[in-house]
Amino acid sequence: MARRKQERRTGGPAAERQQIMAYRVAVDTGGTFTDFVFLEAGTGRIEILKVPSTRGNESVGIVDGFSKWLNGKGLRADSIGFFAHSTTVGTNAMLEENGARTGLLVTDGFRGVYEVGEQSRGYGSVIYDLLFDKPSLLVPPRLTEEIKERVLFDGSVHQELDEAAARKSIGRLLEAGVDSIAVCLLFSFRNPRHEARIGELIREMAPQVNVSVSSEIVPQMREYYRLSTTVVNAYLNPLLESYIHRLDSKLAEQGLATEQRYIMRSNGGLATFESAAKRSVQTVLSGPAAGVVAAQQFAKASGFHDMVTFDMGGTSTDVALINGGQAMRRMSGKVNRRDLLVPMLDIHTVAAGGGTVAWIDELGMLQVGPRSAGSFPGPVCYGRGGTEATITDANLVLGYLNAEFPLAGGSLTLDRAGAAAAIEKNIAGPLGISVTQAARGIIEIVNVKMQEAIKVVSSNRGYDLRDFHLYSFGGAGSLHAGKIAEELGMRGVIIPTYPGVTAALGLLLSDVRHDYVQSALTDLRELTAQQINGRFERLMQQGRQELMAEGFAEHEIRFEFHLDMRYAGQGYELTIAVPDFPLRIADPVQLRHGFDSEHARLTGHSAPTEAVEIVNYRVAGVVAVPQAPLTNPFAAQQVATVEQALLGKAKVYFTETPADTPVYDRTKLPAGGIVSGPAILLQADTTIILHDGEKAVVDPALGHLEIAS
Repeated sequence: MARRKQERRTGGPAAERQQIMAYRVAVDTGGTFTDFVFLEAGTGRIEILKVPSTRGNESVGIVDGFSKWLNGKGLRADSIGFFAHSTTVGTNAMLEENGARTGLLVTDGFRGVYEVGEQSRGYGSVIYDLLFDKPSLLVPPRLTEEIKERVLFDGSVHQELDEAAARKSIGRLLEAGVDSIAVCLLFSFRNPRHEARIGELIREMAPQVNVSVSSEIVPQMREYYRLSTTVVNAYLNPLLESYIHRLDSKLAEQGLATEQRYIMRSNGGLATFESAAKRSVQTVLSGPAAGVVAAQQFAKASGFHDMVTFDMGGTSTDVALINGGQAMRRMSGKVNRRDLLVPMLDIHTVAAGGGTVAWIDELGMLQVGPRSAGSFPGPVCYGRGGTEATITDANLVLGYLNAEFPLAGGSLTLDRAGAAAAIEKNIAGPLGISVTQAARGIIEIVNVKMQEAIKVVSSNRGYDLRDFHLYSFGGAGSLHAGKIAEELGMRGVIIPTYPGVTAALGLLLSDVRHDYVQSALTDLRELTAQQINGRFERLMQQGRQELMAEGFAEHEIRFEFHLDMRYAGQGYELTIAVPDFPLRIADPVQLRHGFDSEHARLTGHSAPTEAVEIVNYRVAGVVAVPQAPLTNPFAAQQVATVEQALLGKAKVYFTETPADTPVYDRTKLPAGGIVSGPAILLQADTTIILHDGEKAVVDPALGHLEIAS
């Protein structure tokens, strides 16, 4: 960001400045493909690219795709003025449990807090399951050390930190070979002095060891959740730091000069490479969040304010709810059954992607997932040595995908015979059915799984799906969306212009966002507007310092304010927006009324006579970033009639008997044109299926498709 300020000051020849800021680049790394969107800043023109992901060394795939595009355009890397990236490094480390060797320091007498956890099973677990499998501990008990100190609930010090004993505890962890240490002491969110000193001691004794201090990562009440979040941050930090350093170095070797290099966070905001590396726990939903941001911006531009996002890629499917044009957020959540106290978009993930494996269980029943073939070897039809039938293989056998039209913009040729042989061997033969019956069974099962995921974020929370459209994206989403929306009784399906790279596009529609929180449990009746303003001001000052250190001017920063509130005695809070800041004398009363109303909306009841408490103060520092224009990118190539976009016909197994089905070039369909199913619409980044009775209408302004039955 320092370079950003310098460029503003020094200027230079106009042509040179245009060259420096000519393109903005976004890269989304998924489990199967790495997606690129290149935006020409002056014209708003967009180009896309998909390359196979290089699992385990994702930076290689990014640099390969980046250099491929530069060479194809005859451009230098210094023509890039902005680089944003959504990564699965943290997500994969959580799922595969291959993070850093981590130690933990806790207050004397409380070493069991992490192991005991919530003392309950997560929502949805079978209560009487005798074989219940608890999540493994990211820090085993042998790497947990107790520290002699004690801070009380009000922040007062009951027992001073024993530095000599602390050094011995730290030394034992270092002797055990830890790469990272999490520090979480009682009530450090009220008084962080002891935690801060322990952090200093670790850095003095072992500068190479990563340190995560809970009062810096998540200064909130609720000891176990704060501890779990800090442990995850320590567990992921060395990996993400190493990954970002490698990527940064390789991009610099390519000649990328801009300091505007960002990582997407789980909250739907961008963070600088350096900031993201310090708080890696905030990136565990980096990839899915970018797609939801794109959908939210589309909702605002198009008028489709109520949607369920449906992002089906090669490894998993992510769903989220957009209501009234706003994506739902939450202030905590679980990732791979680990509790995290970090703001995040409310995204639900299910193991159902194009590479998800179909198999027969010990009872002879057809199952789909959760295991994935990934990008290597991938589905059998990729021809990379895969042997297990996947969802992509089933779609190819049914003709929904066509071997004559390669995937990933022409870089991946499909082997239908190989896919059919794998389904015959692994599924159809053992079940005694035809290959096409087996393929349809695979598709039907995975569709039901994805319907259940959609219900989790919608009807299970009181939303009527008949009022919502399904916003389908991801490389595989458009193959399944029509049937899923029909089964759920939704209003229809929206297919954006570039569904296969929507998450990458979302990076170009995002702002920089830092979230700050401070716990201070107080009865609302005991607080004045001035006291509430004072707590917000302290968080704002923290935001100003961090964002200005990243190179932003003070006038570029705007703030959003929220309070976590509850009725006295409740064990959960509701997050209430504070629309006007600073608060005036009468505003605490209005906050009370707003909380009662929100409680009634969400739960069906309120308690206006009960005491209300403020639990957490929240401030978000936001800096607007120039965003990609939402226009119709296909306008110049659209033809006059639907028939002129016809590519030919293909045999598709909508039933046991193949039907000759028209195949269209989606990018050439005329504005306002209507395509009736059954039909297949092709474009470089995805394939769209229209079943019998469905109609797709091309929006003239934005170019998206609206599909209805």
